[in-house]
Amino acid sequence: MNLLEDTWFNNPAIQKAMWPALLETLQMVGISGLATLVLGLPLGVLLYITAPGGMSANRPLNVVLSTVIVNVTRSFPYAILMIALMPLTVILVGTKIGPVAASVSLAIAAIPFFARLVETALREVHSGKLDAAHAMGSTKFQTIVKVLLPEALPTLVASFTTTVVTIVGYSAMAGLIGGGGLGRLAYNYGFQRYQIDVMIMTVVLLVLLVQLIQFAGDRLSKAIDHR
Repeated sequence: MNLLEDTWFNNPAIQKAMWPALLETLQMVGISGLATLVLGLPLGVLLYITAPGGMSANRPLNVVLSTVIVNVTRSFPYAILMIALMPLTVILVGTKIGPVAASVSLAIAAIPFFARLVETALREVHSGKLDAAHAMGSTKFQTIVKVLLPEALPTLVASFTTTVVTIVGYSAMAGLIGGGGLGRLAYNYGFQRYQIDVMIMTVVLLVLLVQLIQFAGDRLSKAIDHR
């Protein structure tokens, strides 16, 4: 059979499979990105306030959060982490394959990454603003919500953008282990069937997705930056 008969350009089956694969990638990125924001932001705040010299300095807790949770999780290559988390994934979502299942490992990989970026962003807030809030009678919670996070918001948005872009890259790897999405399509057609045009199209779509996310994140970060 002529290999040209089975290319992206003249094979309706491949063209039809491309868009569901893109939607699966968006689903993985959306679910894991939301989970990362909801869980990673509080974790990053805890890393900051429990550090030595922080508002609620607690060295034992900080060591557990920083060393055991964040550093150890970030040390795992994503492919190994995804395989290791398959039993947990089955417990949480009832299956170890598909975009929803892949979102579990994507979120667990991204949460400590984002938390460390949050901690770094909060360190950039001038301590004088926090001292002023305390002098005015603000509680620690009020200082965090009304001063610390708003002052660091532009950097936090940029950090979250970087994290989502990283999740896009991870989602392509997830496709190789049953996660679906563009990564799976590239593996099935581009690698196993040696169809370079399919591989190129999946890479182009991933690049466009990353560019769109980065553009939106940069614009939002600049729009809310009033410093």
